[in-house]
Amino acid sequence: MRADLVPDTLWERVAPLLPPAPERRRRCPGRLRVPDRAALAGVMYVLRTGV
Repeated sequence: MRADLVPDTLWERVAPLLPPAPERRRRCPGRLRVPDRAALAGVMYVLRTGV
């Protein structure tokens, strides 16, 4: 994750707005959840580069 995509000041403003992570099921838990900050960095990358 590139640090300049989601600076600490932006993350401090966005983090309280995100819902809490749901509990994983014991049976058939599926994929591991991607960290919220990494997901936000992906969104910011797409918005900045226009991919």
